[in-house]
Amino acid sequence: MNVLVFNCGSSSLKYQLLNMGEEATLLAKGLVERIGLKEGVLTHKPEGKGKFELVQDIPNHSVGIDLVLKALVSPEHGVISDLKEIDAAGHRVAHGGEFFKDSALIDEKAKENIAACCELAPLHNPANLEGILSMEKLLPGLPQVAVFDTSFHQTLPAEAFMYGLPYDCYEKYRVRKYGFHGTSHKYVANKACEILGWNIEDKKIVSCHLGNGASVCAIDGGKSVETSMGFTPNEGLLMGTRTGNLDLGALLYIAEKKNLSIEETNKLINKQSGLAGISGISSDMRDLEIAAEGGNERAQLALDMFAYRVKRFVGSYSASMGGVDLVLFTGGIGENDSVSREKIIKDFGYLGLDFDAETNDGLRGKDAVISKEGSKVTAMVVTTNEELVIASDTQRILNGVK
Repeated sequence: MNVLVFNCGSSSLKYQLLNMGEEATLLAKGLVERIGLKEGVLTHKPEGKGKFELVQDIPNHSVGIDLVLKALVSPEHGVISDLKEIDAAGHRVAHGGEFFKDSALIDEKAKENIAACCELAPLHNPANLEGILSMEKLLPGLPQVAVFDTSFHQTLPAEAFMYGLPYDCYEKYRVRKYGFHGTSHKYVANKACEILGWNIEDKKIVSCHLGNGASVCAIDGGKSVETSMGFTPNEGLLMGTRTGNLDLGALLYIAEKKNLSIEETNKLINKQSGLAGISGISSDMRDLEIAAEGGNERAQLALDMFAYRVKRFVGSYSASMGGVDLVLFTGGIGENDSVSREKIIKDFGYLGLDFDAETNDGLRGKDAVISKEGSKVTAMVVTTNEELVIASDTQRILNGVK
């Protein structure tokens, strides 16, 4: 089965074409940028061939996806001879609300429910839905599957997902914790257990997806029971430009003092805060580590705050599950930044985690155990692949496998 995977943003879309044989094989991948702007760009990279780039006006997602389809069958840089060789499309959809507890075949009802979640994810769901509708128009009848960032977390109990607000805020406005990064947390937890030869249903796992956006997830018996992101991705950890957990009274105080509008307040907590706001330098961990080594105290503070908050969530989630068997690191920082990993877990001896600093040192982009042999709690670095998760779930849903 050849599955075309899309991750559509408001002005861009990423794609991969994968052959889902016994082992998944990447056939091509690429990126469409500047959708809706002049001089849009398609960058197409077929496996085993050179990169192809096209610059032209791309007024909407439908035009962008049409360029992708033409690139895939191009005699010069294509990887298939006919669009009929595409068996299905899988779409990353940011928000499934309480409608979707699993990935879903896209039909009229699914589209209605995705649209109903647009007010919960106004920056993402409309673009995700536009990608789905564009594929319907360009390849009528092609089976499509939606894979939701939120669905893995629909197993959270009410005591974990409810906020301490008047109950009608939940009943009328659907305000609750939804969580995100679900496809990544689910994938790395299952992958780690396969590597270790474990049955995930018997294990308690804390998964740390650390990147510019970051979240921690408690996984008990293969099910998400707690996660750090909430109603929006701003809750939880300190991130690249997001505040993470914040006293709401402080936010009201700042908004009043600075006379900020709702839009300006949203920009403050999502675009101007986090590592970038604390350091005044960058949201990139690499830049901060270089600056800290040079004696920049604010860069060091940002690094310390990030590690402290991850450490705090790992500890609290271990407590909420009554123990932990495995602590995972994934995402751009989790997979590649050995310094941050060490700062986070070097002091977890009280949990029975015997950290292997030598193995961890300099480890980048590889699956590896970073706890010592005989450690009661295992620590691992596990590389994530959200496109593969989407393709795998697409195949699973179309084959009728639950």
